[in-house]
Amino acid sequence: MQYKTIQVQGLNIFYREAGAADAPTMLLLHGFPSASHMFRDLMPRLADRYHLIAPDFPGFGQSSAPDHEQFEYSFDHISEIIETFMINLNDTFFYMYVFDYGAPIGFRIALRHPDWIRGIISQNGNIYEEGLGEKWAQRKDFWQNPTPTKRDVYRSAFAPATIKGQYQTGTQANQVSPDGYTLDIAYTHSEGYAQRQLDLIFDYQNNIKLYPQFQAYLRRYQPQLLAVWGKNDPSFIYPGALAFQRDDNNVQVNLLDSGHFALETHAAEVAVLIKKFF
Repeated sequence: MQYKTIQVQGLNIFYREAGAADAPTMLLLHGFPSASHMFRDLMPRLADRYHLIAPDFPGFGQSSAPDHEQFEYSFDHISEIIETFMINLNDTFFYMYVFDYGAPIGFRIALRHPDWIRGIISQNGNIYEEGLGEKWAQRKDFWQNPTPTKRDVYRSAFAPATIKGQYQTGTQANQVSPDGYTLDIAYTHSEGYAQRQLDLIFDYQNNIKLYPQFQAYLRRYQPQLLAVWGKNDPSFIYPGALAFQRDDNNVQVNLLDSGHFALETHAAEVAVLIKKFF
């Protein structure tokens, strides 16, 4: 494993890299509230077959985190930066592993550059209304009637207890290492963290508006798609995994007995499924 940083549009974008440079590339796109460290157990298990690239998004992990008044924290903008990141690496033909926030970012790239995509792994990376858990109905009120008071309520989304709960809910007792959620919690103390994350929570509504376009991409291009889903995830529920089969004839769905961060408990199983499918 190597740990690198590259300049992209004036930002330092940190990324993890593993595997031979001439192997097929896999771009791994993390979710909230994590960063590329969520792939720490998966990448070594795939490095014998793939060239793995896992960036930290702007405002996450070790990448630059400019003030939200000088930088637009939106999924459109982040997807453009990750697109430029891959262009700068001269690596624009890849498998795409999407999780949580990584799904709307990755599928935006796929819409703009369908020829870049060799195949897709979706791990609790949702693009269907059926996959939205109960909390999203509550957020619609904030999106439709935003006020400073309602915005402040969503600071709870990155409270330590919430983050720890995201890792442990839906998993068997004593199976989740504290490493991931402890690091995620540490990152919440970085300057300006709350405001940039609240901007993204508000902007998430634009991902849902794009779901029909993401689904149309699948219907048109029929990419190989492996859905590996923590079936006990309350945020992105498993009907979202099953829904891929409606639009894409080249889908395999595997429901894992885990929660939102399924790699914390099932990294070895996910690696085997990827190698068998692609």
